Amino acid sequence: MLIPFLIMLREGIEAALIVGIIASYLRQSGRSGLMPAVWIGVLLALALSLFIGAALQLAAAEFPQKQQELFEGVVGLVAVALLTSMVFWMRKAARHIKGELQAGIERALTRADAQGWALIGMVFLAVAREGLESVFFLLAVFQQSTGWEAPVGALAGIAVSVAIGYGLYSGGVRMDLRRFFRFTGLFILLVAAGLLAGALRKFHEAGIWNHLQQVVFDMSTTLPLDSPLGAVLSGLLGYQAAPVLGEVIVYFAFLVVSMFFFLRPAAAPPAGAVPNH
Repeated sequence: MLIPFLIMLREGIEAALIVGIIASYLRQSGRSGLMPAVWIGVLLALALSLFIGAALQLAAAEFPQKQQELFEGVVGLVAVALLTSMVFWMRKAARHIKGELQAGIERALTRADAQGWALIGMVFLAVAREGLESVFFLLAVFQQSTGWEAPVGALAGIAVSVAIGYGLYSGGVRMDLRRFFRFTGLFILLVAAGLLAGALRKFHEAGIWNHLQQVVFDMSTTLPLDSPLGAVLSGLLGYQAAPVLGEVIVYFAFLVVSMFFFLRPAAAPPAGAVPNH
């Protein structure tokens, strides 16, 4: 429940932050009449995300067992790629996202005869990105957890993110967003490492990866997956009671590489560069 909550909280805050910046800029620049276009873009992006999620889920249900395992492995890989790119994109864009969005709004509104459509397209693309990331992540998580906790956690994360987003827009909530995205980014990389190891396991079950299957350790009696602590560690860190060598290698290789690039100091701006406020 915690993982879907935190992931959807972060995704929701990212989307709410983008929409909030656009809405605030329209209000401050005297273009509040274009707000309906913003909401149309948001609704279209949500509809696309729900449609793709439902279509993928229905398609997977029709697959034979081996193909379903392969599908789940591919979904896991896509989720890892999207989550990782999202973490690094926000790490890079957090300082300048407001200025870049405002510049994008001005470019979108340069044609007076198509302002509404341009704004709809801009908001749609921004929110659809977050929505599609969420779809693939939730598909990967729901495939590993069949209980009610994961959907409830995801819905709770969305609800809290909407409340925080409105608070940020209205000025009633103050958050250190850079620190928030940094800590949640570290957590998401741990989750992505577990998803990557799980994807490799699905490929083995599908019969297309049969290498490095030696069991590294077996804690099935000491810390089984169905124990409370085992279930928590499985959900948070991708813990397996008897992992094989390939899963351990990809798990730690991904963590070492991703953490190195995520934690290293950001490159200093070129000399003479004008900071973007």
